[in-house]
Amino acid sequence: MQRDIRILLVEDDLVDRMACKRALAADSGRRYEVFEADTGAQGLQWIAERRPDCILLDYNLPDQTGLEFLEALAGADDDVAIPVMVLTGGNSAALAVELMRRGARDYLTKDADRYYLEQVPAAIERMLNAQRLLEAKREAEAKFRALVEQIPAITYIWSSARNRLEYVSPQIDMLGFTADEWLLGPPFHEAHVHPDDRDRVRQAVARSRATSAPLKAEYRLIAKNGDVFWFRDEARIIHDGSERPPTQGILLDITNSKLAEQTLQRSQAELRSLAAHQENIKESERKRIAQEIHDELGSLLTGIKAYVSVSVERSIQAGGAADPLLVDATRLTDEAIGAVRRVITDLRPSVLDQLGVWEAMRWYANQIQTRSDLICDCAIDTELSSLSIDADLSTMLFRIVQEALTNVVRHAEASCVSVRAEVQGEEIVVEVKDDGKGIVDGQSVGGQSWGILGMHERARHFGGSLTISGRAGRGTTVELRVPTGSAHGH
Repeated sequence: MQRDIRILLVEDDLVDRMACKRALAADSGRRYEVFEADTGAQGLQWIAERRPDCILLDYNLPDQTGLEFLEALAGADDDVAIPVMVLTGGNSAALAVELMRRGARDYLTKDADRYYLEQVPAAIERMLNAQRLLEAKREAEAKFRALVEQIPAITYIWSSARNRLEYVSPQIDMLGFTADEWLLGPPFHEAHVHPDDRDRVRQAVARSRATSAPLKAEYRLIAKNGDVFWFRDEARIIHDGSERPPTQGILLDITNSKLAEQTLQRSQAELRSLAAHQENIKESERKRIAQEIHDELGSLLTGIKAYVSVSVERSIQAGGAADPLLVDATRLTDEAIGAVRRVITDLRPSVLDQLGVWEAMRWYANQIQTRSDLICDCAIDTELSSLSIDADLSTMLFRIVQEALTNVVRHAEASCVSVRAEVQGEEIVVEVKDDGKGIVDGQSVGGQSWGILGMHERARHFGGSLTISGRAGRGTTVELRVPTGSAHGH
């Protein structure tokens, strides 16, 4: 059962009070309980003892005006908590504006025939509906504040209309500031963004507000004592129907994860540097071993072949038959010399050092075609000849192409493979593409694919990237991109 609406009628005119009560009693849709006061002081005392649902206030009272009554009724925050409708005999727009500014929810102008009383029930209903909405809003705001003030993050509301922070949660004290200090305005927040991040943050915020897109940014804030904290700032517009809706955001402290990330990045950089150093050592050792095999074993085998050949030739010149064992020794020596050359080439092809990486790629593609059933096409853009490639970069480019072609021979079951190298903008692009069975998803980086992982690491060391893609039955493509800054133009 709906309870009666409790109304305080503050009116010094007895006739007006009776007329008002009669008008309320005539309202069949609602039931009212009316309490009367004929002075402002009596009305305020009654409010202190019993809280009414709303107040009907005559503007001209014996002891004070309606403005003075509203001022006395207002709390410390100048908020009039109980809905008040002022009944005034004047018709001043300025007075009406001032009454509403002081906290009145509505006002009616008294007329001599008291027709205004017919509007009182509907006006009371409007005020009470507005009060219910206001209380629901306040309750929601209270719940929101209670919620956000318990989470380990700083929440804030930015007012687009006022171009300033409207609210910041108490967690701002993690930076050593009070909420009031942080609400001083945009310059205060901006002044405490780390100088190295300030322009980036300013641009991100401006872009978000201009496009109404969510804000996502990571940056550093400087605490009151000078400490530096990393925060992730995420904000989005609250579409409340206003012309310039506010923005609600959250600042999440990511200092620990950022420090861990930076430590991990340093560790990865050190590991990559170590891996690159080991590769350089390995290439130097390969080159040394290849040279020693060439100079020592190659020379010995060549000498042995010469001695055996001379012995065979002397036997023939003396009119005898060549010793079959010596003939076989000559053949075996030729095979040994061929094997030595292949080992030397696998260790470090001399063409790489003598003619450069691009000729080495052409040579190796020809070797693949000669040694296997693959048709191997190699196309090198002439523009690459204008770039001076140092020894380390040359080795990286060649080894990646070598590894890619070796994988095609071993695993692709392809009939054709192509090698393309060109300059695209600020990058050197090398592509190895086959028509084989296609790489399986995850195969390029999973399991024991150490060769492919090594290719990725070689590329990263020079600031490049390696992409391996394929489709079942449609071949595999290996694409290497290296900034031209890794090489030097003539």
